[in-house]
Formats: sequence, C-alpha cells, structure tokens
Amino acid sequence: MIKENMVLQAFNQMGDGSYKQVKVSINSNIASAFKQACAASKTSMAATLSQFMAEFSNTTVTRKPLPDYSTRRQRRKAIQDIIKQLELIKDCEEQYRDRIPENLRESMVYDRADELIFVLDDAIDLLVAWMVP
Repeated sequence: MIKENMVLQAFNQMGDGSYKQVKVSINSNIASAFKQACAASKTSMAATLSQFMAEFSNTTVTRKPLPDYSTRRQRRKAIQDIIKQLELIKDCEEQYRDRIPENLRESMVYDRADELIFVLDDAIDLLVAWMVP
C-alpha cells in the first residue's frame, strides 16, 4: 500500500513542488461523496487514489483466467455455486432485517431489506427451476 507521505515525497520530487489536479468524476455528487469519505477517514484524496491505483494494478496483474463453462456439467455446477451464494446473502439480509429495532419496522430501511429478501428469494427459485432437467 502507498502511504500518504510517499505520495507527498513523489510530489516533492517533481521539482517545483507542483502537481496536476485530478478530477475524480464529472458528476459533482460522486466527487463530493469521495471528498467527504476521504475527510472522514482522515486521508488525502491523492493518497486514496494512489492506494486504489496500486491495489487495482496489482489485481489486474494477478487476475485468474476465466473458468471453462464449455460443458453442461460445468455450467450446472457454477449455477449451484451461485445459488449457494445467493442463499447465504439472503440469510445474512434476513438476520440484518430481524435485528432492526421495533420502532424502525415501518421505515424505508426495513422495507428495502424486506424487498431485497423477496428479490433474492425469487432469483433463487428461478435458478432452481431452471436446474430441473
């Protein structure tokens, strides 16, 4: 990971101490949210972007090859794995929803969690139905 002081050292090595401004997004809401997130985590935007770039370049170098789905058996196995992951996510979302306090049961947070559980349940049912030979 690149630390903030390393970024400052890199800026100082540019000679005149200047640096080029980087625009995070043309969407002002995204740029503002990024700036607020950096302020909340007490890191500079430059350090955050540098860390992201370092991690991204590392993941692209070590990316695994795509799995082979050429046979029906491989595709069915992959779908079964997806169903298991969706069921796990649904269970976690149900636990989250059940932990919401009683006074927030009529809130948008509760409704969105409940709706997500419903959507995940439908997706699981559809995938299971397609798995039947």
